[in-house]
Amino acid sequence: MTALKADARGWREQAIIPVLTVRKAENAARTAAALADAGLKFVEVTLRTPESLAAIRAMAAADSGAIIGAGSIRSPRDIDDAVASGAKFLVSPGQTDALLKAGLAAPVPFIPAAATPAEMMRAMEAGFPVVKFFPAEASGGIKALSAILAPLHDLAVMPTGGITTANALDYLKIPNVVAVGGSWMVKPDDIDAGRFDEIAALARAAAAIGKQRN
Repeated sequence: MTALKADARGWREQAIIPVLTVRKAENAARTAAALADAGLKFVEVTLRTPESLAAIRAMAAADSGAIIGAGSIRSPRDIDDAVASGAKFLVSPGQTDALLKAGLAAPVPFIPAAATPAEMMRAMEAGFPVVKFFPAEASGGIKALSAILAPLHDLAVMPTGGITTANALDYLKIPNVVAVGGSWMVKPDDIDAGRFDEIAALARAAAAIGKQRN
């Protein structure tokens, strides 16, 4: 639990977590370096492609200053594979009994997803102080999240799903929100093409949005 809370503080400082879908692992390390240099050192790589674990390994092995996590964690096996590849935090798109149990036992911070008050309370009861509100916009967005958090005032939340430059700051202004996850600064086509300067420019702009919260 201490590790989870410590990382929550780190995420609050960064405010915006880039969420990557990597189709070419050979470009992964330079992408992570571009993001870290731009001020986004916490990087989430979704397990959505055959190259995902290889990308995590490449990013974790590089001396870029990036802290690599794995997203789209759906099973205890995913946890094992991601940690073995070098992931330093884990994020799921949902929750099951088996996944919550494995997440608590994981050697790195695990953030389960929740879209409803019941799911958030279930995660809190299991021992998780941070949850991912997903899919954020499709689940009612800022209005719904603010209403849900009124009685759950001691829960830290990371909204993800539909977050853009237009609404990121509004989410970040909610006191319980430690960070938001977004993919607009790391488009898969830009990663594939090795457009690292473009990624860095978008990442710097995203980092600037995060700093506006303070």
